[in-house]
Amino acid sequence: MSLINRIVNKAGVDNEFRSRLLEDPKAAIKEEFGLRFDEDQEIEVHEETDTTTHLVLPPKDKLSVAERAEAKTGSTSLDFLKKTMYDPAPPKRPTTDRKERAYSDPDDLDLLARAGRESIIRGLQFLRSTVTENGAWHCIRFNVGDPNVPRHFERPPFISAFCALALQRSKEPLARKLFAQSKNYVVNTMEYPGFWRYYRHLPLDLDSSSLCSMVIDSHPWIGLGRNLPRMLANRDNNGLFLTWVLSEEEPSVVAPFRIETDPVVNANIIAYVGDVPATKIAQHWLKEMIEKGANLEDASKWYPDPASIYYAIARTTLRVQLGSEEFPSLLAERILSLRDEAGEFKDVLQAAQAVVALHNIGQLNQLNVQQQIANFIASQQEDGSWPELLACGDQSLRFGIVGQIGHGSESVTSAFCVEALECLMETLKN
Repeated sequence: MSLINRIVNKAGVDNEFRSRLLEDPKAAIKEEFGLRFDEDQEIEVHEETDTTTHLVLPPKDKLSVAERAEAKTGSTSLDFLKKTMYDPAPPKRPTTDRKERAYSDPDDLDLLARAGRESIIRGLQFLRSTVTENGAWHCIRFNVGDPNVPRHFERPPFISAFCALALQRSKEPLARKLFAQSKNYVVNTMEYPGFWRYYRHLPLDLDSSSLCSMVIDSHPWIGLGRNLPRMLANRDNNGLFLTWVLSEEEPSVVAPFRIETDPVVNANIIAYVGDVPATKIAQHWLKEMIEKGANLEDASKWYPDPASIYYAIARTTLRVQLGSEEFPSLLAERILSLRDEAGEFKDVLQAAQAVVALHNIGQLNQLNVQQQIANFIASQQEDGSWPELLACGDQSLRFGIVGQIGHGSESVTSAFCVEALECLMETLKN
């Protein structure tokens, strides 16, 4: 049952609560249900009578009728796509071999703890220089198959939410400030009643909407579950959640965009919604994927690295127990299998997501924590960032004519490296 229905039902049988709800809705809801709303958000409660009926109109669309009509031309509208791009991005910076600047003494715990904290602060200072004042994170859109295709900056709300959730773990004041800025950007890009889209010429999508909802869970539309009915209804015939939220009012995209049920998208929806009847099938699907050791190389259209899938599933386990008591150890086994013969992960982004995933399922002790901290410090660049790596994107033509588009940036990698270091530092301290 949604929170709105619970509030209405309680007001129907509890006159004292009904009076408080009419007088001061935010205080009444906070006292009874523990939900805090942002200070700049107001809630008004209207009481209907036999002779007075209230019609509540949704807010005006942030886009004009002409802009919305233009967006509905669909994914083939290259002119419209260009409107989502900003200044051309510079070429990818070369990175220094980590072995050339390896951290020298991972066994001195006090020194390592100070160096790890300094690394986190340097990373946050770099992020402060790249996140805009209104909270938009820069990502770079590039073609992984053809380096001659121009690189462009983009600022979709998905990226701001994706990275803000990683920073949420840090208690550093600068991390809190960056999260607050990101939250404002996510709120300002929200569409009623709590949905987001990656580009304006694409439909609403559940991946962006679930991550953004987790960032602004204190906004009334999200806290009261206004977006839940439509989210939970967006499933295929097997009960799994579909990425795109399509309707006659949304841009039309080619059929292959509609067919996929992505494991990361399903994990993110469960992490946001929780353990409710509508997510049971998706929970079982993800559980079996891990327990049966499914090959995840091609399991996701949007996340080519299996570490991203494990990262999302592990975050979901903080809200929902997906499997038996053995499930965390099985998931840890899958994560650790990503390492090469020397025990190294493919790159620093994969290592970061693996570290956080292991931490979330209580299995981080299966890694050498000191060495991992030293590795992250050694991989950090002079300006406090970590290298630009592929974070997400459709990497093949298997799902349609649009393919081989990648998304990533030094900012995105850095957000996950900061999160990983925070997890490692917490374990080191304990």
